[in-house]
Amino acid sequence: MQFLIDNRVNFSRRSILRAALAASLPLPIWARAALQPARPYQDAWDLEIGNSPFVLGDQQGIATTVNGTLPGPLVRLQEGQRVVLNVSNRLAEDTSIHWHGLLLPDNMDGVPGISFDGIPPGETFRYEFDVRQNGTYWYHSHSGLQEQTGIYGPLIIDPAGEDPVRYEREYIILLSDWTFEDPEALLRNLKMADDYYNLNRAAGQSPFDDWARMRMAQYDIADISAATYTYLMNGRDAAANWTGLFEPGERVRLRFINGSAMSFFNVRIPGLPMTVVQNDGQNIEPVEVDEFQVGVAETYDVVVMPGAGAWTIMAESMDRSGYVRGTLASGEGLVAAVPGLREPPLLTMADMGMNHDNMRQASGHHAHHAKAVTRHEHRRGPGVANTVDTPANRLQHPGIGLDDVPHRVLSYADLRSLTPNSDRREPGRSIELHLTGNMHRYMWSFDGYKYSEVDGPIEFEYGERLRLVLVNDTMMSHPIHLHGMFVELVNGNAEFNPRKHTVNVKPAEKLALDITANEPGLWAFHCHLLYHMKAGMMRAVRVSRPEAGA
Repeated sequence: MQFLIDNRVNFSRRSILRAALAASLPLPIWARAALQPARPYQDAWDLEIGNSPFVLGDQQGIATTVNGTLPGPLVRLQEGQRVVLNVSNRLAEDTSIHWHGLLLPDNMDGVPGISFDGIPPGETFRYEFDVRQNGTYWYHSHSGLQEQTGIYGPLIIDPAGEDPVRYEREYIILLSDWTFEDPEALLRNLKMADDYYNLNRAAGQSPFDDWARMRMAQYDIADISAATYTYLMNGRDAAANWTGLFEPGERVRLRFINGSAMSFFNVRIPGLPMTVVQNDGQNIEPVEVDEFQVGVAETYDVVVMPGAGAWTIMAESMDRSGYVRGTLASGEGLVAAVPGLREPPLLTMADMGMNHDNMRQASGHHAHHAKAVTRHEHRRGPGVANTVDTPANRLQHPGIGLDDVPHRVLSYADLRSLTPNSDRREPGRSIELHLTGNMHRYMWSFDGYKYSEVDGPIEFEYGERLRLVLVNDTMMSHPIHLHGMFVELVNGNAEFNPRKHTVNVKPAEKLALDITANEPGLWAFHCHLLYHMKAGMMRAVRVSRPEAGA
C-alpha cells in the first residue's frame, strides 16, 4: 500500500523547524519518558491551574494549563495507595479537576454544581481518596469550557500486583483538539449555523429529500473540524511530529487517551498490527487489529512490536478534515511516510435508522429478565428534530467511515473482559433514555429535556442491579459518560461483558448497559462532546445512601 504526504499540509523544512521551535509550552516529561522505571509513588501532588502562552505556527494565544504545560503533568499512582492532590487556582474564574473514570467519594469527583462548589480564584482544593483500581485514565476541568482551552492531562494507575500486559517500553499518546478561537464564540457560531465549521459541506441538497426532512445533512459527521481545530498529539501538532524511540524487538505499550473536546479519532500505524489489551482502564482479552476509532474521553491500550526503522502513528479525525501524526522510531531523526487523508465519509440510511437488516437485530443483545422498564416522558418540540422508530443494534459497526476499509478494525463486539464481572445478577429493572437533539438549533438533551429543565436526578437504589438502555434519536455519535461507576456494555459476552466509563452511542443505535449501583452519592451523567454537554445533554444520577448497619 502506498502512503503519500497530504498536500493540504506544508511540511517544508522551514515549517518543520518553526513548528519545533515555536511551541512555547515545554513538552511534559512523560511525553519523553520511555522505559518504565522503578519509582516511588507520590502520596501528595501539587497542581496549579493558570494561564500560559501557547504558539502553533504563525498563531499565538493563551492556554489554561496545569503546572505550566499542555497537556498537564502525568499523575502516576499505584492501586491501593491513598493520594492527596492539592489543586490551586491561579485563574480569574472558578475552576475544577475531574478524575475521569476513577472510583472515589462523590465529593472528590470534581463537578461544580453536583460534586462540589468548584475552586474559586486564589484558593486550593484538597482532593483525597483511596486508589481502588488500575489502568489508563485522564483528568480534565469540568468548569465552563476550560477543557477546550487546555486543562487536561494523563492519569496512569499501576496495578498492586502483577500486570497481565507484558511490555518493555511504554508511551502515553494523548490526543486532543486545539483552537485559537474563544470557545464561547465558537459555541455561538454553532448556534448560528450548525455547519459553520464543516469543511465537507455538500452543495445542492434538496429540501425535499430524506436528509432534509430529518433536518440533517449526510456530511454532518463532526460539529467542529480542521476549519478551526489543530489536532495535537501530546501537545504537538503534525509538523512537530512527536516521536517515541524504541529498540527493535521490544514490546511497546501505547496508552491512547482521547482528551479532546469534540473530536473522534481513527487510529492506525500503517504496516504495524496493534494488539488491543485494555479499554477505559479495564483489561480485555487481547485482540489484534489494524485500526480503531476512539471516541471522546475513551482510552485504548495497545501493544506493538515494531521492527527497525520508523512507523507513523496516524490519528485521523472522524470527518477526515484533518489529522495529527507522530512517529515510533528505532533511532533519532527517522521518519516514515504519512498517509494522505481519506475521502470524507457520509452518513448512510442506517444512520437514519432505515437499514432494515440492522433493525431486525435491534434487540439482539438486550434480552433479559428485568421486572420493569421505566421510560421517561420523551418530549417532542423544537429541541427534538427527529426520533428513530426502530433503532438498531450496531455493536459490530466499527464507527462512521470505517465499515468498508480493507483491513481489520476494532468494534465494540470485539471487547471481552479479561476476568469475569463480580456481580452476575440479572437486572431487576430497566431505564430507557433517549439521546435527543436539533442540529440546526444546536440543542442537545436527554428525552427532549435540557439539564436546566429537569426537576431532579435519575434515582438509583444503593446495591441494585439495573439496566440502562440508551436510544440515539440523532444522527450523530455521542460518547456518554457516567461518573462514579463503571457500566458493563451488554455485547453478548455475559459475565465477560466489557466494563467501560464512556460508551459511544452511534446514530440510530440502541444499546444496553448493566450497572451495579454501589457508589452512593450524586453523579454527573452526560455526553462528553463538550459543546453538547454545555448545550444541555447532561443529567445527574443519585445513588441512595446505604442504611446504617447495612
